[in-house]
Amino acid sequence: MPCSTWFYSKLVLWPLFHYILWDEATDGRIEKKNWDDYVFVNQQFADAIIEQYQPGDIVWIHDYHLLLVPHMLRQKLPSAAIGVFIHAPFPSSEIFRCLPKRVEILNGLLGANQIGFQTYSYARHFISCCTRVNGYESTPRGVDAMGSTVWVGTFPIGIDAERVERQRKAPGVLPKMDAIRKTYKGKRIIVGRDKLDLVKGVQQKLQAFEKFLSDYPDMQGEVVLIQVTSPPLVENPKLEAKIAELVAHINGTYGSLNFTPVHHYHQHIDRDEYYALLSVADIGLITSVRDGMNTTSLEYIMCQQENHGPLILSEFTGTAGSLSGAMMVNPWDYQGVAKVIYDALHLSEADKLVRHNQLHKHVLSHTAQYWAKNFISELILNVGTWDQSTPTPYLDLGVTTNRYHKANKRLLMFDYDGTLTPIRKTPGAAVPQEHMLKALTALAEDPKNIVWIISGRDQKVLEEWLGHIDDLGFSAEHGSFMRQPGSKKWVNLTESMDMGWKNDVIEIFTYYSERTQGSFIEHKRSSLTWHYRMADPEFGAFQAKECQNHLENAVLSKLPVEILVGKKNLEVRPTMVNKGEIVKRLLAQHPDVEFVACAGDDKTDEDMFRALAGQSNSQANGRREQSNTVVEPYNHDLVAETAAKIAHATLVHSLEHSPIVPHAHVNVQVNGQANGVPHDGTHLASPAPTTPAQTLSSASPRGAAGEHFSITIGHALKRTLANWHVTSPEELIRVLGILSGVIEN
Repeated sequence: MPCSTWFYSKLVLWPLFHYILWDEATDGRIEKKNWDDYVFVNQQFADAIIEQYQPGDIVWIHDYHLLLVPHMLRQKLPSAAIGVFIHAPFPSSEIFRCLPKRVEILNGLLGANQIGFQTYSYARHFISCCTRVNGYESTPRGVDAMGSTVWVGTFPIGIDAERVERQRKAPGVLPKMDAIRKTYKGKRIIVGRDKLDLVKGVQQKLQAFEKFLSDYPDMQGEVVLIQVTSPPLVENPKLEAKIAELVAHINGTYGSLNFTPVHHYHQHIDRDEYYALLSVADIGLITSVRDGMNTTSLEYIMCQQENHGPLILSEFTGTAGSLSGAMMVNPWDYQGVAKVIYDALHLSEADKLVRHNQLHKHVLSHTAQYWAKNFISELILNVGTWDQSTPTPYLDLGVTTNRYHKANKRLLMFDYDGTLTPIRKTPGAAVPQEHMLKALTALAEDPKNIVWIISGRDQKVLEEWLGHIDDLGFSAEHGSFMRQPGSKKWVNLTESMDMGWKNDVIEIFTYYSERTQGSFIEHKRSSLTWHYRMADPEFGAFQAKECQNHLENAVLSKLPVEILVGKKNLEVRPTMVNKGEIVKRLLAQHPDVEFVACAGDDKTDEDMFRALAGQSNSQANGRREQSNTVVEPYNHDLVAETAAKIAHATLVHSLEHSPIVPHAHVNVQVNGQANGVPHDGTHLASPAPTTPAQTLSSASPRGAAGEHFSITIGHALKRTLANWHVTSPEELIRVLGILSGVIEN
């Protein structure tokens, strides 16, 4: 493994995962080199796995050195069962967001079917990071990312108890036990064995032991601390000097010519010495300030079957949640640790036996074998229920342009926010861009076109931003109001409806706004919207669910209204008022249109796609959700190097797995040979975001008439009734510019 790859793992990821931030400022060149090497090595591992992979194999990836491999594998092996276990802690989102490559790391991990952690808190931190940093929806059990649910679980690791039992009874252990007892005859022995780095808490242990000797002078001369520290992978001279200074200070203050309270051995010890030391100890003392897992505690328990010495364990170790029989301490509370040491030394034999039996039973029942079996069993179960959609094909510009120019009458319908302009934190910031206005104006001025904006915005905003385009039709507030092209008059489609429900909804929305910082209410003539985009992501989503439940119980059950769950908002509107009804109305008004295009980005726009596609498209989507697919990669630069291979692999895979349907066929070249490809487009998958000019095939949209183009904005694996996708509003605007002639193809 290249040296700089090791640097990224050990000098960037390892400190961050252990809550240690970097303190060196550089120009970024070294970090970029290290990151590039980290990506390269991950790709090498992925390629090696792909070369050896056979259908039905399970891929299990371990720890932070290979965090990008799951996604790299998913690109090439869409049906593979991939599990990841992180042996290190996982930091909270406040710490993790400091990582420059945070999005890439999370997306790399989310290529797996299942991700395991040592403790529930680490799993919760990971899910929180996916929500706060990448914006994915999540539940306590997993993360919804890129069209699939990635399961996240807690799998406390164990040890090979039978192996430890054999090794602790090895012939060389007993003589060393006798030697240690002889050396420290008449003394109570506290044992610590740690790697000498910042997170193992050796400094805190020594300071707590000094506090113990100070607070309990009767223990001076009676208790010794034997601390073994093995050298770390990265030397820390400052820490070594501090530990040496502390040891000298304690021995100088509380020692004498015939008694030394702290015996510090900064060296590796052999296995027999290690098990002998654990076996003769009266107390095992572990004071890690941050630790993914600590198998020393488990090995100590196995070695105490005769002595029954209590285990004092830091609450910040990964094993703390599993070892309830240990005596838990906060390593930063020196007085508290000192008190627990004193209590442990004075436990009755009966209490020690009860604690030991509880701990020993856990170690024997939760072995390394049990851990592996449990993880793999859960992985197989989750793979069997893995929900991953087949990708919506990327918008074929060639087909679109061809049919657009052939048509004598066209109906074009667009959502506004998230479709013609990116989503903004505040509604007022989503002003139209000049190139979008230019393309939209050119389309509206074409006498063959009927162009409508079907938005959730109110009339005032639509008029202010787009009203100067005379030939543009408008539908405001999700279908509550309409304004025909060339007219200045708005028609209220909800005029005959009772709006008395607004008072009840305002009261509920106000209640949650007062209790959710960053949220606010948007008042419209026929609807009310509660926005929480600027609130804390997790708390905002939690409050939205509570608010939705409140509305369903208090309002929906007695009033003719419905709740729209949008992107970071809840909207309440009268029933039977939605964008789909507007699409139906427009299709009825213009039955002779030869080309229909409809674009949107969120759940409210699915009503348009449903109205446009009809029942046949719903059935086609039901079929496509049952098959396998690839996901979009996280890194554009990396994908550029392998795009051709991925596209080829995707096409071959889809040819093998696409259902045969009685549609026309087109010829696609694979390895220089023409193949019949179903004309419904079920084989099409965009492995990477592409520009609108780059098309994947000349197939027509899936499950809809050829002249209908329903386009969603977002990821290819997004659950939708649309037939095509583009990945951003900018790409859609470019398509509109090409169709209108504003931009050259």
